[in-house]
Amino acid sequence: MKGGEISAVGLLSAAQMCAAEAQVINAGKASGLDLMERAGCGVVEAIFETWPEMGAVPAHALVLCGPGNNGGDGFVVARLLKELGWTVDVFLLGAPERLPRDARVNFERWLLLGEVKSLNDAAIGGYFEENPETSIVIDALFGTGLSRPFHPVAALQCSIETRRSVSIDVPSGLCSDSGRYLGFEGENPREGCIRADLTVTFHARKLGHVLGDGAIGSGHVVVKDIGLAPLACDPQIAREVVLDARRLEKVQGGHKFSNGSALVLSGGAGKSGAARLAARAALRIGAGMVTLGAPHCAQGEIAAHITALMLIRIEDAADLEIALGDARIRALCIGPGLGINRAHALVRAALGTRHAPLRVVLDADALSAFADEPHALFDALGETCVLTPHFGEFTRLFPDIAADLNAPAEQGLAYSKVDAVRAAAKRAGCTILLKGVDTVIGDQTGRCAVHSAQGARAAPWLATAGSGDVLAGIITGLLARGLTPFDAACTGAHLHVDCALAFGPGLIAEDLPEILPKVLKQHLEAP
Repeated sequence: MKGGEISAVGLLSAAQMCAAEAQVINAGKASGLDLMERAGCGVVEAIFETWPEMGAVPAHALVLCGPGNNGGDGFVVARLLKELGWTVDVFLLGAPERLPRDARVNFERWLLLGEVKSLNDAAIGGYFEENPETSIVIDALFGTGLSRPFHPVAALQCSIETRRSVSIDVPSGLCSDSGRYLGFEGENPREGCIRADLTVTFHARKLGHVLGDGAIGSGHVVVKDIGLAPLACDPQIAREVVLDARRLEKVQGGHKFSNGSALVLSGGAGKSGAARLAARAALRIGAGMVTLGAPHCAQGEIAAHITALMLIRIEDAADLEIALGDARIRALCIGPGLGINRAHALVRAALGTRHAPLRVVLDADALSAFADEPHALFDALGETCVLTPHFGEFTRLFPDIAADLNAPAEQGLAYSKVDAVRAAAKRAGCTILLKGVDTVIGDQTGRCAVHSAQGARAAPWLATAGSGDVLAGIITGLLARGLTPFDAACTGAHLHVDCALAFGPGLIAEDLPEILPKVLKQHLEAP
């Protein structure tokens, strides 16, 4: 295997973005006004890049400015469009005298070109009837720091939904850290957020662009450079997973054990399908040999379904201890279809084994088996383990963290899925992959990555029985091949979605391992 760290693009929290701006300003490399001007220029560039026809003929824009620096960006955009011959109407939410210093400067610059109207429900409600030619709405109301609902949005969304809408930094009403809509109490939260066709953000995408509802609410996201320092390799900066194809190459001139051996434990008669899915995925991803460990009652049905997979008898913990005496086994998958009672004993045996180093994937029943005593599991886990819960399993193991994630934000930005996975991984002392359309992977060191299966990578066909078992198998196979737990989880999440996209509608879990060769070939042959 070749390659270094899993390739990824940084995703910033509001605090990290604020710190990046402060670093440049405090070093005297740019002023706040400089950054605001660059941001406004970036928004105009992105509009013309996204809709080239708008750059050819001046149009009519409505710019909605908020009471902070995001509003200041909006005044810059309004001025730049006006200077290009556009008709521009500007509304301000709040009192001009309460604008921050830099935003106030750009407010006053705009006043040399046009007026500013007060934004309220009555004003915006009749605006589009009087100005039907308005073709684009610029949302500069609230940026990355919003932590509360605000009232004009519901009326605005109804008014602008038939026009192109551009949000600056994040759509107003969306929490930039969690991707949650900050709607009114008792109402549909989605009514408390502007849903953008285009979001123009700066320096790097924000967590809220890929988490929760943010990937849909943000529309097409464009990142513009405003002259901040390059992102450092800071473990506190979450990363968006981008596949490193070099990790998928097989060992040149090796043999089957050069690519690792994996063991997948199976449930009893009539319950072996999940383990067979996981085992086949581990083999397809390139593990040199994969063995199914099953009780005697299930061996007949398994033998009738497999050819390339090996099969051994594992009834209990003692049998597992003997099987793990084979030092060639690098990775073990426990959970799919195992049954909670059987899983409990086998997990304890696997995690207490003297045969190291063993990399272990715990999924499904292996997690649910410890719902009543999660700390017994955490005490046995180590840095070579990967947990792959869906949110229900995560809640059973980490009820307090899940409660924080579900709680409404009463003060400050909302608790995010990244926060939750980081806290859980630190507590468990291992890598955790929390499944979902916004899959989040974190490890015990604080590293965190996000894989969003939304927008262009939306794969709704993965919502089918057995797809999670295949993901567990892919990760197990990658561990057998030598990837670290964190990198195996990141790579597995990406490939899992790649397979669904390659197959398309009609996908069932059995199709995922069979489409893997095509997906691997595409990645390995890509320039």
